[in-house]
Amino acid sequence: MNKKKINKLLSFILILTMLFACTSISGCGKSSNNDALSYWSPDSTAAASLKEYVKKVTDKKDTENFIPEKDRIAVFDMDGTLTCETYYTYYDTMMFINYCLKDHPDKVSDELKAAAAEIKPGYSAGEELARNFAKAYAGMTVQELYDYAVEFGQRETESFTNMRYIDGFYLPMVELVKYLYENGFTIYVVSGTERTTTRAIIDNSPISEYVSPSHVIGTEFEVKVRGSEDVASNMDYKYADGDDLVFTGGFIQKNLNANKTIWIDREIGQRPVLAFGNSGSDTSMMNYVIDKRNPYPAEAYMIVADDDVREWGTQDWDEKSAAYTEQGYVPISMKNDFQQIYPENISKADQQYIEKADAKVADNSNAAKTEDRFTDAIDAYDTIMEDESSQKAA
Repeated sequence: MNKKKINKLLSFILILTMLFACTSISGCGKSSNNDALSYWSPDSTAAASLKEYVKKVTDKKDTENFIPEKDRIAVFDMDGTLTCETYYTYYDTMMFINYCLKDHPDKVSDELKAAAAEIKPGYSAGEELARNFAKAYAGMTVQELYDYAVEFGQRETESFTNMRYIDGFYLPMVELVKYLYENGFTIYVVSGTERTTTRAIIDNSPISEYVSPSHVIGTEFEVKVRGSEDVASNMDYKYADGDDLVFTGGFIQKNLNANKTIWIDREIGQRPVLAFGNSGSDTSMMNYVIDKRNPYPAEAYMIVADDDVREWGTQDWDEKSAAYTEQGYVPISMKNDFQQIYPENISKADQQYIEKADAKVADNSNAAKTEDRFTDAIDAYDTIMEDESSQKAA
C-alpha cells in the first residue's frame, strides 16, 4: 500500500473515531462538563443526586435509564427557584408597586394605587392581585410592557446592597441550568409571573442563552389588536402591517398550582423528566413530573429558603426537608447546599423593608390638592354663570 493510500486510510479512521466519540457523548455539539457545579457545596447531597441522575440518563449503555435527548425536558419555577423573591417581594410585584405609585400613578385607578400601597412582605401572590396587574397594564402594547420590565430590572433594590432587580439570579441555579443544557436538556421556565414579564426577565438574565422565549410559560393576560379590544373575539379580524397587540386589562389565568401542569401539557405536550420549585404552588408541577406514568426516570427538587445570613430566608430546614422528602422531592438547602448565592459584591441590607410612613400623607395631600382644585373650578364656573345671568337680566 502506497503512502497516499495509507494517509487516506488514517484520515478515514480518524473521522470514524471522532464520529463515534460524538455519538457516544450526549449533547454532541455542546461542551459537556459533568463537574461544573462549583457554586454548590462540595458535600451537597442534592448536587450529588443531580449529577448521578444526569450521568445515568445520558449514558446510552444504561438501557434502563437512558433518555433520548429530545425527551430530556427540565422545567423550572422562576421566583424563589432561579431568582430572588425577597426584595422585598417578587420582581413583578415590585414592578407593579412602582408602576402604580411612582412611575405612572396618572394611568391607574385609585383602587389600584391603594392595592399597591397595601403590599407588604409576606403577602400572598394570589389571583386577585394578578387581576390587578392586568388592569394596571391595560392599553400597553406587549412590547411596551416588555420594555418596562427590562427598564425596571436596572433599578437597585433596597433589600440588598449593589443589587439591581435583574441581578437576583442564584449563581448555583444559573450554573445548574447551564449544566443541564450542556447535557442535552431542553429548559423551560414555568412561572407564576405574567409571561411577557417573565420573558423580559429571562432574556436579560445569565440563563438567556439556555432558555428561548418560546420556552417560557407564565400567567396570562388578555391581548387583542388595538382598536378591537371591545370585540368579543379577534377571530374575524385580520392583522395588518403596523397593528399593535395590546393588553385589554382582561385576565385569563394565574399560572400556579394545577394550572402549571395544564399549561405544561398544552404547550410542551409531554411530561418533563426534571422539575425544580420552591413552594407549595409548585407541588402540582413536581407531582406531574414524577407521576408513575412518566415513561422515563424523573426527579423533582425543592429549594428551601433557610438562609437568613446571605438571604432573607425564614423557612425551617428540618420541617421543610422532611415534608418534601415524604412527598418524593429532593430538598435543597440554600444555607448548606449553595456555597455562594450571589456575586461577591452583593450582600443583604440591614433592613428588608422600610415603611414609607409619609407615603399615605403624601397621597392624602395630593388628593386634598386635587379636591381643592376641583372645588375652585366649580366656584369659578358658578361665578361665570351668575355673571351671565346678571347680564341677561339687565
